[in-house]
Amino acid sequence: MEDLRKVWATLGRIALPDAVKRDTLSRYARPDQALDVILDAAQAKGFRIDQLINEKLIEQDLRWSEESSREIIGLTDAGYPHLLREIASPPTVLYCDGRISLLHERSVAIVGSRKPTHAGVKIAATMAGDIARAGTVVVSGLAHGIDSAAHRGALVADGWTIAVFATGLDSIYPKRNRDLGSQIKEKGLVISEFPTGVGVRRHHFPQRNRIISGLSMGTVVVEATARSGSLITAGFAADQGREVFAVPGSVYSPPSNGPHQLIRDGACLVESGAQVLEGLGWLNPEKKKNNAPSEQPEWCREILRAVDFTPTALDQIAERCGLTIGEVSAILIRMECEQLVSACHGGYVRAG
Repeated sequence: MEDLRKVWATLGRIALPDAVKRDTLSRYARPDQALDVILDAAQAKGFRIDQLINEKLIEQDLRWSEESSREIIGLTDAGYPHLLREIASPPTVLYCDGRISLLHERSVAIVGSRKPTHAGVKIAATMAGDIARAGTVVVSGLAHGIDSAAHRGALVADGWTIAVFATGLDSIYPKRNRDLGSQIKEKGLVISEFPTGVGVRRHHFPQRNRIISGLSMGTVVVEATARSGSLITAGFAADQGREVFAVPGSVYSPPSNGPHQLIRDGACLVESGAQVLEGLGWLNPEKKKNNAPSEQPEWCREILRAVDFTPTALDQIAERCGLTIGEVSAILIRMECEQLVSACHGGYVRAG
């Protein structure tokens, strides 16, 4: 087992294109045979072994993997996730820390803007919670905004989540998500195709995105601008033959531009986690929730109708209701206590 781990650690570090590694692994039953062939071919072309392999870095990876929660999994291993193996360019090696078994559970990716609206954060967390409670793993990229909300929503629901890193697993990026990343390591799983010591590099993020979609049967985009990396993830999902879902928003909200474009391109419009599960054929009809709107309380009905699902200013609410700002403020405080609205930058938003 230790020898096999060293073979995969070496294949992960060897300074040759992944395409060469994948092609050789496809022709040899054992990874050690593939490694020997790769090294023999490189030497025949004039490369020295010490030019291709840094033994100190390999030992560094092996020391990192000594903890029981950690593993280095190779492309032809039985433990490699079968969905990820199906994509056009699967990682040769995965570095994992946490509940390795989650790689083989059904999963859904939730991604979106790093600068989401208040409503977008709430939608992502709620969707993730509903999906996690149904026994499905939530996959995302640990970025600010929607990704973080999705991870937290799954954890709050006492469900499972996988965070895919764009760095080595010995560091957590972004730094302000250290606590969240640590929680995911303890209660879920973090993975990367990059070995220890690899820091932040811009071109690694699109590479990371193909893994997020590749692990999942469906990818949900909650909010994303027209040039967002989340649309790259959605594009990978479509190319990989997976389902793409998009959450609509206000036509006046720039973060809704991306999901609206996806919907125009054929993505499935969804408004809840249940609809995502239904779109994948995973929703038990007996557990399907009634999505009919509940009756609005009489005492706040008029004000509730004046509050949008995007930030609504206090003076705008008062103007719509024909009440003074003082009267509206008093009622909004009670509404917030009863979780009918939420205060946010710019005013208030409907809670549901």
